[in-house]
Amino acid sequence: MDLSFFKHPYEYDARFKKRVAYFSMEFGIDQSLKTYAGGLGFLGGSHLRSAFALKQNMIGISILWKFGYYDQVRKSDQTMDVLFQEKVYGFLRKTDIQFTINVSQHEVQVGVYYLPPEAFNTVPVFFLSTDLPGNDYLAKTICHRLYDSNNEARLAAAILLGVGGAKLLELINWESEVYHLNESHGLPLAFYLYRKYGSIEEVKKRFVFSNHTPEEAGNVKTDLFLLEKIGFFCGISSTEIKKIAGVVDDKLDHTYTALRFSGLANGVSKLHLKTLQSTWQNYPNICKIISITNAQNFNYWADKQMYQALNENNDESLRKIKNQRKIFLFEEVADQCGEIYDEKVLTLVFAKRFAGYKRADLLCHNIERFHQLVTNKDFPIQIIWAGKPYPVDYAAIAMFDKIVHLCKDYPNCSILVGYEMKLSKMLKAGADIWLNVPRMTHEASGTIGMAADMNGALNVSIPDGWFPEFSHPGINSFLIPSADTLLSDHEQDSQDAEELMDVLEKKVLPTYYSHPEKWADIMKNSMKDITPFFDSDRLAQQYYDLIYTRVG
Repeated sequence: MDLSFFKHPYEYDARFKKRVAYFSMEFGIDQSLKTYAGGLGFLGGSHLRSAFALKQNMIGISILWKFGYYDQVRKSDQTMDVLFQEKVYGFLRKTDIQFTINVSQHEVQVGVYYLPPEAFNTVPVFFLSTDLPGNDYLAKTICHRLYDSNNEARLAAAILLGVGGAKLLELINWESEVYHLNESHGLPLAFYLYRKYGSIEEVKKRFVFSNHTPEEAGNVKTDLFLLEKIGFFCGISSTEIKKIAGVVDDKLDHTYTALRFSGLANGVSKLHLKTLQSTWQNYPNICKIISITNAQNFNYWADKQMYQALNENNDESLRKIKNQRKIFLFEEVADQCGEIYDEKVLTLVFAKRFAGYKRADLLCHNIERFHQLVTNKDFPIQIIWAGKPYPVDYAAIAMFDKIVHLCKDYPNCSILVGYEMKLSKMLKAGADIWLNVPRMTHEASGTIGMAADMNGALNVSIPDGWFPEFSHPGINSFLIPSADTLLSDHEQDSQDAEELMDVLEKKVLPTYYSHPEKWADIMKNSMKDITPFFDSDRLAQQYYDLIYTRVG
């Protein structure tokens, strides 16, 4: 087996010599490598870039998704459609590494692709694939679709990531001192390590876990006997699993299990830590949970020309560059939607995964107020939506389609398809306002807004996730007061929608048009305050300082 290609192109920094294998179902490294769905992938990609910049002894392990997540396209009436299209990557190295994993009592062949560090300035990344000639059709499909709607396909992918990743490390003789599981998607890794080392105490010396969502859909519970049948437990009996995983009612709680097997775990903002502590405080035998607030890679996301103007204190140049970025974005709007936007008009962007709790339609919750907002001649506004629902989340797709039809009535409203890294950068650069309105306590972090600040877009946000750690309302951002979380979802949405409109009408728009110097000051403050804390270099260092070096 030729492993000469596998190396870090630097001597490790003395602070970061401990060997870490970072397991994640998705990595958003570059637009051209479609191995991501959304925020979790963006976060993972930023972490890998910063680990490279800091000369850390880390490698990434993921799955090479043959059809990616999916391609977001349009039907004939402009509503959303889902396209699964095969992806081919000439810049990945197909290695001669091959081994087997067991899925549903069948041997499945696994191949390995390698992303060299010089391709995108990341640490080395290995991508696992079952799309091999020696496998039958079902085995091949394990790596076809990221977050496949079929439950057994998702469980098989978990085995591929967790067990396959651990076996890969053994084959390449890279004995990891820390196995970092990014979300519980690759949970079979914990059971593989348990079989290898013989006790939870030994696993805890090596295994750490990051939780990224309080949402029920992201904290899965699965029938114990289905998991045993599919090979999730690496041959450990269901009787033993019940004891070591604290199983209740024959349902394995994936997040709880990860917390029981981890030496340390973390939430991804200070508020998220409080939510996790409240959720898990009465559960026995879980590890200590700390917070490491998410971040985005400044070197990748930030507009360097805007920061040059900022550092030179050249407000006129800053304004011109921002307008140029808006014009560039508006070309995409015109191409997709047939609308011509004006760079002098305040432009609001809502762009993120379409999910119910993120409330992409909160702006039009009260349609009369929405109409008044978008037809105001004194304080005009342009609105752009973008985002990809899960491909079978029909409620979220219906929300997207509702906005499609709404935009047809207003020449200053548009909704874009194809929200991936390239469009994300374009939207951040061209936005004046970046809107974030999750239902309170439902957004663990919401890091996309950080990169918006790195491009001179001001956050208008509910005080959830990372935002309270950054925001100084009226100084570097605008705050939307949130409704009482004890209210029903409908009542929260109604109150938050009214507060949102008040903030836009009474604070945001008057500041932009009547006090341009104040607007410029807020924008400059946001660009200054987002660094260095919300740059992923800080995050990558904290994972070593606060987690990796404290287990073992």
